[in-house]
Amino acid sequence: MFGTNQQFLRLFAVVASGLVMVARTHAEDPTQEGIEFFEKKIRPILVDNCYKCHAADSEKGPKGGLLLDTRDGLFKGGDTGPAIVPGDAEKSLLIKAVRHRDENLQMPPKNGKLPDEQIADLEAWVKMGAPDPRSKNLETRSSKLATEKHWAFQPVRVPPVPAVRNRRWVQNPIDAFVLAKLEAKGMSPSRQADKRALIRRASYDLTGLPPAPEEVTDFLGDKSPEAFARVVERLLDSPRYGERWARHWLDVARYADTKGYVFEEERRYAYAYTYRDYVIRALNEDLPFDRFIIEQLAADQLELGEDKRALAAMGFLTLGRRFLNNQPDIIDDRIDVVTRGLMGLTVTCARCHDHKYDPIPTSDYYSLYGVFASCSEPSDKPLLGTVSLPKAYDEYAAERKKREDELNHFRETKQQEALTQLRQRAGDYLLAAYDTQRLEDKAKAEGLARERKLDPKTVQKWISKLDEWSKEHHPIFAPWFAFVALPEGEFATRSTELAAKYSGNAEAEKPINPLVAEVFAGQAPAMMKEVAERYGKLFADADKQWQEMVEAGKKEEKAELPAALPDPNREALRQVLYAEGSPANLGSGEFRRVFDVPTSQKVRALQRKVEELDATHPGAPPKGMVLADNAQPNNPRVFVRGNPNNPGAEVPRQFLEVVAGSNRKPFEKGSGRLELAQAIASRDNPLTARVIVNRVWLHHFGAGLVRTPSDFGVRSDPPTHPGLLDYLTAWFMDNGWSIKKLHRLIMLSSAYQQSSDDNDRFAQADPDNRLLWKMNRRRLDFESMRDSLLAVSGKLDLTEGGHSVDITTQPFTARRTVYGFVERQNLPGIFRTFDFASPDTTSPQRFATIVPQQALFLMNSPFIIQQARELAARPEVKTCQSSKDTVRALYQVAFQRPPERDEVQLGMRFLEAQSPKP
Repeated sequence: MFGTNQQFLRLFAVVASGLVMVARTHAEDPTQEGIEFFEKKIRPILVDNCYKCHAADSEKGPKGGLLLDTRDGLFKGGDTGPAIVPGDAEKSLLIKAVRHRDENLQMPPKNGKLPDEQIADLEAWVKMGAPDPRSKNLETRSSKLATEKHWAFQPVRVPPVPAVRNRRWVQNPIDAFVLAKLEAKGMSPSRQADKRALIRRASYDLTGLPPAPEEVTDFLGDKSPEAFARVVERLLDSPRYGERWARHWLDVARYADTKGYVFEEERRYAYAYTYRDYVIRALNEDLPFDRFIIEQLAADQLELGEDKRALAAMGFLTLGRRFLNNQPDIIDDRIDVVTRGLMGLTVTCARCHDHKYDPIPTSDYYSLYGVFASCSEPSDKPLLGTVSLPKAYDEYAAERKKREDELNHFRETKQQEALTQLRQRAGDYLLAAYDTQRLEDKAKAEGLARERKLDPKTVQKWISKLDEWSKEHHPIFAPWFAFVALPEGEFATRSTELAAKYSGNAEAEKPINPLVAEVFAGQAPAMMKEVAERYGKLFADADKQWQEMVEAGKKEEKAELPAALPDPNREALRQVLYAEGSPANLGSGEFRRVFDVPTSQKVRALQRKVEELDATHPGAPPKGMVLADNAQPNNPRVFVRGNPNNPGAEVPRQFLEVVAGSNRKPFEKGSGRLELAQAIASRDNPLTARVIVNRVWLHHFGAGLVRTPSDFGVRSDPPTHPGLLDYLTAWFMDNGWSIKKLHRLIMLSSAYQQSSDDNDRFAQADPDNRLLWKMNRRRLDFESMRDSLLAVSGKLDLTEGGHSVDITTQPFTARRTVYGFVERQNLPGIFRTFDFASPDTTSPQRFATIVPQQALFLMNSPFIIQQARELAARPEVKTCQSSKDTVRALYQVAFQRPPERDEVQLGMRFLEAQSPKP
């Protein structure tokens, strides 16, 4: 095939170099998705596991000459060559090392293998080309420069409406902005769509449902200029409007009915549906969008009067993934949904380092972190109303009380047992505190405690309390401190002298507790272990006497239980164990730490039974999944490299400087959550209104004026029509932040009413239709497809609100798809097949794929077959006397139009082929 081997080698070299260049280009020009994957998944792995040995600031220099804290170091590699081959995980040494399959190449070193999930993330990252933003040419731009120059950070201005030549086409200012761009390129808009196309477009856009045949007939018969405006108004007034547009917002809000992967707890959110129903109601009532934002972030801090339904809005914050209840990750998710969802800013990229592109320093991330760290989710969630409690409420309340009583009794019993164990082992904790302080390597402290079956944090509490007590004479612990002070080599000789001193209670001016003095009478302790044992017996005896007194009081049914031991000296010993701040006490949230495995499992099982009742019982009343401010707000600290165990400088809770400016003031009211909401929803914020206007435009035209709807940062796509975006944004705010008014303005424009006809010349000049010379053709999304099938079959159930329903199993529900149960951890296959938004994170827009599974579902699904049978059984179809009439009736019901001639012939042939032969 080739003339010589040399020619072949040259050709191979050219091809190989081309592949390398492709890989390098991929790595050097990462996509936004690739950058986000690196920042969220890969950088934390490198920071936590690799930088100690493979970073420029490693104590002994980078091992093996390998630097992993820069992109160039990663691609250059170390003594054994490049660490990765972008696009090829199997040839990448980094992947080989983390898999631990080669005894001679294992990173992290032996017994430190990464979790399978992290290894899978590294493999996926390499396969996507190893996108890595850590390079000099991609470093963060100057905050000042980005703020001064970038379009999205500029105040919203009202631009003049441009003059155009074809003024007859202009129905409102939108058209002027669109037409001006087209005319500048020598292009013209498409003709107006026919009336059938318009009413179907409007019906699907606003309600997600096809128009009824009679609605189409009425519209075709209405010859007035206001005919289409009346259609738009009717659709906006329909309850179906809120159901349709709520689903768009639920994508942004990463709505799901479950928590994702959790361990031994109820996976369902019992009251997720109340957030979904709130969004539907808010949209149907045209709640101003600025108020919509504030309620979702801080409804608990508003004057709501008697109507508490707005509390459900806070599901926006609380319905995210649970990340095995890892608090930093939960807060990170909340920051992400707030900043990307509402303002189009990727603030969470600054969790571990200053944002690489936008003027968002790490300190600003932790300012917002402090807001959410100063809040918690109350276990007793507020009712959203008592006027219409479910019929089965009394039955539910009785069963819930029974389950709660069982949980509380078991938990209180085990808590008391845990406290008794801590107090009976006070001597062991004293000795552990002594030995811990003598450790040269303090990192071994936890291991020492666990080896002795002690709680490490309680050991630390004893150390802290003993340090506090040592600062002045302590009647109980003065001997302890004296024995601790003895040099180890002199303990045996000098302990006799100390024991004699304290057993005689010689220091009259600084007396010690007589009971403590007694334990040192007789033989002196030979080591600190014996001193700890004597103290331990003193405390155990005092606690035992106290427990016996309390039990006796309960048996005698005394009105008042004892408040103290009769002997004041023994009571002083008891107070060491029981007084507020005692190291032998535990807060309510600390017991889980000291419970053994069977106890923890039983507590979780009983708690799960309560939560399961909330999620499934028909009598469970609706409640709001709210946040509440903590009594004391948290002063956040920057986590160095994103590590919660490495706190850095303290920062105030305040808004982002890129929006608020350098003269911003820290939040003052509680957590600052309400002030944050007000800052986001402010007219002075240049991002919020622009972002929602762009989202609305996206769902009408199939693409936003800004093609990156959740990223308005400096690497975002610039708006295709910047003047139009600002005009609509200013108009939107001037008109009360009304989304319904925005729909009217958009849909009554000539730009919206264009046909989707192709034009070869325009398609060559503008293949992506960025200039809007036609209406984009769009496929039905999953919800519209399923709801349309139910609608044309005549079986669509229009019941509003309530608990989510399973739409995937037989017998199939006829409820609208927006009410379908969304399982976050195991999203059903039909959802994935038809490009449903991932509920794991805020979703800016859905992908649109064409895959064989979609056709296979439509041809074989029992649900589809059921709807086809129902359609055939509709009276207007079933009563037809001929195949031709049947085909015509089917087209009228399904497509609201008569069939074309060839469609009639095709349908007749199909029906006749299905008919039984005589």
